[in-house]
Amino acid sequence: MALSESQKKQREKQKKRKRERGQKEEDEEKEVLRDPLEVLGTDIMLRILCNLDARSVALSLLVSRGWHSVASSDRLWSSKCEELWLGKAHIPRLSHIRGLSKLAIYSLSVIDGKRTRIMKDDLCDHVWEFHFNKAVPEYWLNLDPYWRGSGPLMRRYFHPDGSQTADPGDKVWGGHESCFSIVTSFIGERTIREHYVRINRWPRMFVFRKQDWSWGMYNHLCCYSSIPDADKEGGTGPLF
Repeated sequence: MALSESQKKQREKQKKRKRERGQKEEDEEKEVLRDPLEVLGTDIMLRILCNLDARSVALSLLVSRGWHSVASSDRLWSSKCEELWLGKAHIPRLSHIRGLSKLAIYSLSVIDGKRTRIMKDDLCDHVWEFHFNKAVPEYWLNLDPYWRGSGPLMRRYFHPDGSQTADPGDKVWGGHESCFSIVTSFIGERTIREHYVRINRWPRMFVFRKQDWSWGMYNHLCCYSSIPDADKEGGTGPLF
């Protein structure tokens, strides 16, 4: 059956509209598939990345060279470093190395925060709170403010020459000489077999790291805890 002229024109219009819709959808799809960095620009992308967590920002470094340039910005990682350090007891000394990018400082801070091998710098840089455990004789417990609930805890200080001291007037200390050493043994090249601190001839002090990056040491007789000092100028700990 032959189509009239009006029917032919109507069909042509429908085909044209269909082609236009198809072209529009294709253009929209291309727009969606465009690189957001090209669409939004560097400044807006930087603001968006500032609102993401550090892991997501780190993943965006792998997208392209353009993304890496934006996502590695010191302006961006300065705030991430502040977020990372918030509430931490100790800020690593390596975070104050001049010339390092903020991204590198963030990465090194995370690595140092996971470190469980204590070094001499860690012992000497911090002031340590000390108290006895219940295993000691009652005489010593009665001298310990921790058990008496009378005033601040006793404090101990480690020095680079290998000596240890206490506050003047510390009744437990008694003025005796004290020295310390750090003992670490390995299986193969990297696996630590034993790691502890020994003070004089007392039983070895086992070392552990807390979530706030502070340190703890203990044996069945006593406990040590590093006092938070995040505001210490230049940071603390080893420089490696």
